[in-house]
Amino acid sequence: MTTHALFASAPKGLEPLLADELRSLGALDVAETRAGGGFSGDLAVAYRVCLWSRLASRVILAVARFPAGTVEELYAAALNLPWEEHLSADDTLAVSCQSLRSQISHSRYAALKVKDALVDRFRQRCGRRPSVDAERPAVRINLHLDRDQATLGIDLSGDSLHRRGYRVEAGLAPLKENLAAAILIRAGWPEMAARGGSLLDPVCGSGTLLIEAALMAADIAPGLQRPYYGFEGWAGHRPELWKELLLEALERRKAGLARLPLIAGRDRDSKAVRAAHLNADRAGLGGQIHFATADLGDLRPPPEMAKRPGLVIANPPYGERLGEQQELAALYGAFGDNLRRHFIGWKAALFTGNPELARELAIRARRKHAFFNGALACQLLHFDIEEACFYGAEKRRGPAAAVVPSDGARMFANRLVKNRRQIRRWAKKNGISCYRLYDADMPEYAVAVDVYGPWVHVQEYQAPDTVDPVMAAKRIREIRSVLPEALEVSAEQVFYKVRSRQSGTAQYRKLQEQGRFHEVAEGNCRFLVNFTDYLDTGLFLDHRLTRQRLQESAAGKRFLNLFAYTGTATVHALKGGAVASLTVDMSRTYLDWARRNLELNGFAVGDRHQLLQADCLEWLARAEGSFDLIFLDPPSFSNSKSMSGTLDVQRDHVALLRQALRLLAAGGELIFSNNLRTFRLDRTALADLAIEDLSAATLPRDFARNPRIHNCWSIRVPEKQALR
Repeated sequence: MTTHALFASAPKGLEPLLADELRSLGALDVAETRAGGGFSGDLAVAYRVCLWSRLASRVILAVARFPAGTVEELYAAALNLPWEEHLSADDTLAVSCQSLRSQISHSRYAALKVKDALVDRFRQRCGRRPSVDAERPAVRINLHLDRDQATLGIDLSGDSLHRRGYRVEAGLAPLKENLAAAILIRAGWPEMAARGGSLLDPVCGSGTLLIEAALMAADIAPGLQRPYYGFEGWAGHRPELWKELLLEALERRKAGLARLPLIAGRDRDSKAVRAAHLNADRAGLGGQIHFATADLGDLRPPPEMAKRPGLVIANPPYGERLGEQQELAALYGAFGDNLRRHFIGWKAALFTGNPELARELAIRARRKHAFFNGALACQLLHFDIEEACFYGAEKRRGPAAAVVPSDGARMFANRLVKNRRQIRRWAKKNGISCYRLYDADMPEYAVAVDVYGPWVHVQEYQAPDTVDPVMAAKRIREIRSVLPEALEVSAEQVFYKVRSRQSGTAQYRKLQEQGRFHEVAEGNCRFLVNFTDYLDTGLFLDHRLTRQRLQESAAGKRFLNLFAYTGTATVHALKGGAVASLTVDMSRTYLDWARRNLELNGFAVGDRHQLLQADCLEWLARAEGSFDLIFLDPPSFSNSKSMSGTLDVQRDHVALLRQALRLLAAGGELIFSNNLRTFRLDRTALADLAIEDLSAATLPRDFARNPRIHNCWSIRVPEKQALR
């Protein structure tokens, strides 16, 4: 067997790991270099590195080395090389170049000169020349220039080896597969997997870390699924040797899958989870990795892993803006809380480009490794989840001990208790089970706390840029620690979200997709609410009195609900005796939710009570019909892709009201509501209408802290003909 000089490239920071891997694959004379490693070996070794390396990006077989201080020297040397030993005139080719510390600094020009030399040689010798195919050539040639020394080689990989062939779906910031493999190796996963330990990634995204972990644990060659290698079109390729290595890899895969340990992934984004499923299937690991939608802040070990502790590995978002970092500080803090509470005896590894955020875990790292994710310097932090590794004022004495509350946290808890004592009497007297308990009453604890029967929904307002994000995150952790006890509920009954004060349809934005609904009561109506999947729950509590007024006015009337959301106003109108109803919203999701709300209250959707999926603006422009009672509750602003235009309630409310009033029967009433705090009704433009301001009358007591959040008017047409 001929021994070749070879080079394997890899991302910066992986060189020591790559050198160890090359030796394990039979490489000789391994020498670490910048962004890779040189080695020697026969063709079987080169093929084995292409097939089995989890860390390399490319494998280059050296053809020649020579001085090249000028492009003329480069062209002349390349012209004299025996390229006919590597490809024919009928093949395709591509040339790539990297130039370091050389007089020839323009890498594209250098690659072009090598291509010119090669095709000129073929044209001189046989009158024909290879053509260029930059995407998938038969032979890819690599030129490396360093200190005016040129190395020309055949790229045996053809395409970067990190492209395993399984990833068709990627998240917003996916890790490259070879970087993911390096993280797992540094975290000790191969040894842990060999002992039968479990692996859990609570922010799995499109599943790269988990798939790479499964490939390692099941002894599956990472290149087994690749559709293309550069050596396959190379004249020196030995197909029988390659086939032998593939058959060996397939046998090892079959044996390895039988001993695969438990591997699971979670992510709050349901689309990412679906992508992870698809990628695992393409990797031949369908059914071998368990994926589910869940929030990092609600982390628990899956039941099947309880007796098989292992490694929690995570690559959470790093945050680029201050607002993001404030939210992420709370997320990292919740992650640390759950590691301490539920993962004693496990190992954990956190890959982050923001080590300051990692401090929010309040767990002492036993070791750190430096990496680069592209150009971004990152750290891999290693943790042993044991009581002795906890630090700071929040040090726990046991897996479920609570944060030691500060004076401010105790004041917050006391305020909750006081508010609950006062509001609960009022709520019980009025038959109210869903109400706002606290709304940033203490500015430093900027959350809204809503009670929904036995459940509590906590929304954290984003702190302004002037607030220290570390302090903001600390206060959120304090809130989490004292709230359950103050309200006499279990932690499982409390749901947390981070939000900014919203306008438009931003409150409807999906966060995740758990699909968990809870039934709550509002007077004689019942509704389904969702505490996890959206910023809002499906029931706007500040509209409680508005909905009650609709119910009291609906007897015998035809009811129209525009921008209907989950149809709660329709349910109230039907409970009040409306004889017909039309519920309009552009979201199929919310109309399905509205259907469930109607059915929950004993009303069937059909000829009398209809649901219509439509852009309300577009529908109003062409709608016909007659309604006795109309509820119009538009968002403050919307530029949804589903809409034909944009909606600005301040700018557009006069035209919107005029269009809706065309559908109002003689003697009918339109209830107009919105939540724009700066809204001003243009009474001059609506002077011909009978308008009654209901804002104060429909503002519930539990929202009286800030009356500007709620606007409501009753509008009637004295003479219907005036609008025709």
